[in-house]
Amino acid sequence: MFATSARNISSKSSEAASSPFYLTATASGATAAAIGLGAFYYQFVAQDAYAMTPAEEGLHATQYPWEHAKWTKTFDHAALRRGFQVYREVCSSCHSIKRIPYRKLVGTFMTVDEAKALAEENEYDTEPNDEGEIEKRPGKLSDYLPSPYKNDEAARAANNGALPPDLSLIVKARHGGCDYIFSLLMGYPEEPPAGATVQSGLNFNPYFPGTGIAMAKQLYDGLVEYEDKTPATASQMAKDVVEFLNWTAEPEMDDRKKMGWKTLIVTVSLFALSVWVKRYKWSTIKTRKIAYSPPKHDTRIR
Repeated sequence: MFATSARNISSKSSEAASSPFYLTATASGATAAAIGLGAFYYQFVAQDAYAMTPAEEGLHATQYPWEHAKWTKTFDHAALRRGFQVYREVCSSCHSIKRIPYRKLVGTFMTVDEAKALAEENEYDTEPNDEGEIEKRPGKLSDYLPSPYKNDEAARAANNGALPPDLSLIVKARHGGCDYIFSLLMGYPEEPPAGATVQSGLNFNPYFPGTGIAMAKQLYDGLVEYEDKTPATASQMAKDVVEFLNWTAEPEMDDRKKMGWKTLIVTVSLFALSVWVKRYKWSTIKTRKIAYSPPKHDTRIR
């Protein structure tokens, strides 16, 4: 009986000794499979889709080091004010920003009085009166920035059939975001390159899909006069208006970054606390020692 027990104990011990190899191999295989699946997803699924030819995609925009794109940086609010000035004086004659009310401008790059005065420059429809007539009233902070055209048909008629897109979400709606819009604004050559063909009524721009765009070059040095006396070069105006359009697409970005850092701090603190609690609660189990004491045999002769 003792021999059988010894053999059983010996076999169990050998199995226990060999089990870590199988556990290590299984864990290694699972890790390799997870890495492979992750690489496959990143390579073939998560990557952006590009058109087959430059004529369809347009020239790939250069990546610029935008400060507001960094984790610890916010919008340059002086640049937002300048960009809004460029939009009002240059872009608003064709493009609308329908998703931004005047109240959003308050505390970002305008005071309450400035936003109210700006809103009162435009007239909006009132509710129909008892006779069904609609009157006009000055704008309020709750009103949205006006569109330059009454409807899409009027916009097409004024632009030779082309519909100027709304710029509220243009940064999020275009591949390349800020880099694409900046490159597009600055991408008008003096003359199309040799061999390039442009349809009648269009302008050559290598960054626009198809290279033919209805919008002509809009930004020239000294086109606007900044209130803060910043030199109004074409590149400076393009940079400022692109930052402004990034803000219109994501006006909550500053608050989101602040909340993200708060969340990270709280999460890391709670994780460290949970690790300490786990070690405290399991310390008695983790530090115990299990020893096998074989039964003592009675060697007395009976």
